[in-house]
Amino acid sequence: MTRYLGGPESPEAIEARYRRYPTADPATNGLFAIVAGPEAAPVGWTGFWESEWDGELVWECGWSILPEAQGRGVATAAAALMIFEARGRRRHRRLCAFPSVDNIASNALCRALSFTCLGEVEVEYPKGSLMRSNDWHLDLWPA
Repeated sequence: MTRYLGGPESPEAIEARYRRYPTADPATNGLFAIVAGPEAAPVGWTGFWESEWDGELVWECGWSILPEAQGRGVATAAAALMIFEARGRRRHRRLCAFPSVDNIASNALCRALSFTCLGEVEVEYPKGSLMRSNDWHLDLWPA
């Protein structure tokens, strides 16, 4: 699941991240669990958070879907709801995503959700590592 994000993490790193999520400031974050099926089984997450890109404060977004839930439209539906929530906050005009250039599924999701690809960039992720990514932007308040 982290093949495009710097590889596997230690159990301690995963636990530390998941402990931070519930304490994230709702004014600057929107993090959501994704559940699916009649039993509402957890299958991933999506969200956005305040970030600076090219000298501008923006919403940066991301998602992760368990392999068994991929290919069923779950990510598309969840990301569309995440965009709706980010748009409703009216805090930042731009929503940005930076999937690895090699992550075909995440780049296809950005395209399907009407993001515009501005080209390839290098982003630091995980901390201390540079990753070649596509720079996708969505105008949350189009004219």
